[in-house]
Amino acid sequence: MSEQGKVALVTGAARGIGKAVAQALLVAGYRVVFAGRTAEPLEALAVQARAEGHTALAVQCDVSDPDSVERLFAQVREHFGRLDVLFNNAGINAPAVSIDELSVAQWKAVLDTNLTGVFLCSRAAFALMKSQSPRGGRIINNGSISAHAPRPNTVPYTATKHAITGLTKSLSLDGRAFDIACGQIDIGNAATDMASRMARGVPQANGEIAPEPLMDVAHVASSVVHMANLPLDANVQFMTVMATKMPFVGRG
Repeated sequence: MSEQGKVALVTGAARGIGKAVAQALLVAGYRVVFAGRTAEPLEALAVQARAEGHTALAVQCDVSDPDSVERLFAQVREHFGRLDVLFNNAGINAPAVSIDELSVAQWKAVLDTNLTGVFLCSRAAFALMKSQSPRGGRIINNGSISAHAPRPNTVPYTATKHAITGLTKSLSLDGRAFDIACGQIDIGNAATDMASRMARGVPQANGEIAPEPLMDVAHVASSVVHMANLPLDANVQFMTVMATKMPFVGRG
């Protein structure tokens, strides 16, 4: 292993959970690839990281596009020659409407990013991790509390997050022969721009609109770093990290 540190790739790294995790991995000593759809914020984060003495690379990538993912991993291989950790974080949602009001295009867009995107990145990561020396690596999938229980009017998002759980289990099994570990982190109400609406009030299962507690996104970042730092003979298969008082466990 290079003395410069292990290599981590974070998708959806321009903001929110992806940004927090990528920056935490830098602090933990990883060389980090910031990947996402929008080039400018990614490059700004990489420039800032390099100014602070870290090794960082920004790559524009649409994870739903096979050619874009292929180019991303070609750059990882070219710049670093290996990949130790992939954090499959990129994801989108659809409008919170009844299924009969949801367009087929909106359904497909969520599946293309949240599920096919994870498949494409994991597929490319397997190919690289199997062939590199030392062999192996770790894939961490960003699931969701929606992988266990849905919110109202979230059919496409919830369906993809349930599917991610099955994908995580399959990758974990299939990766054994190649020293590739795979785990999943299910996150509830991290304080990001995307989740800010939770504090203002969101629909509940009983039809009410109620505000929900949030937690600092730094707790998610430190949890992912913990998972990433384990030796390959140990694995966090599933971790749930959530705002303690959010309405998840229990009735209502």
